[in-house]
Amino acid sequence: MFVAPVDFSFKALGSIEGVRSEEPNKGAHTPWRNSEGKFASRVLRLNNNLLSNTTGLMETLSDLFVEPKRIAWLDLSFNNITHIHPVLTELVELRVLYLHGNSVCNFSEVDKLGALPLLHTITLHGNNIETQHGYRNYVITVLPHLKMMDFSAVTKQERVMAYIWLRPRRSHKANRTTENISKKLFTFRRK
Repeated sequence: MFVAPVDFSFKALGSIEGVRSEEPNKGAHTPWRNSEGKFASRVLRLNNNLLSNTTGLMETLSDLFVEPKRIAWLDLSFNNITHIHPVLTELVELRVLYLHGNSVCNFSEVDKLGALPLLHTITLHGNNIETQHGYRNYVITVLPHLKMMDFSAVTKQERVMAYIWLRPRRSHKANRTTENISKKLFTFRRK
């Protein structure tokens, strides 16, 4: 019932609200609609459009989907998005998020997605943040449930390396606390 995606890709949409006046692309499988005309899918494709933000996302999803907050897969790739709007955190069952080929510049934008407990797959390559030092380590650290990033599996070794990479960047106070604990453990072991 939730298998067929609702596909609004390649529609030259400048805003998410523009979806309301469009019919989805026809694919191999047609998404099922209820008597009100709402889709019973959990997958939405908005890729390859002209979107610069996600303003109006929840309102549009409420108009289109039977269970809008149960969207599990959202494809916003190849748009002009610069900021990850907190509205995405309302999609509490979001598991897959494609944001590659956009214009996200700051690591702090990714921080917002840490509130999504089921998010296991993300794409961010092709954004400006990809060129920043520690890009993959940072994303893996901020999104600890990731299994796939940029179409590549996240390994246990990468998680360890991301944690090690993050340690020196913690606040000076946190480093002092860690040092004090280490000294106490060393002293305790010597006795």
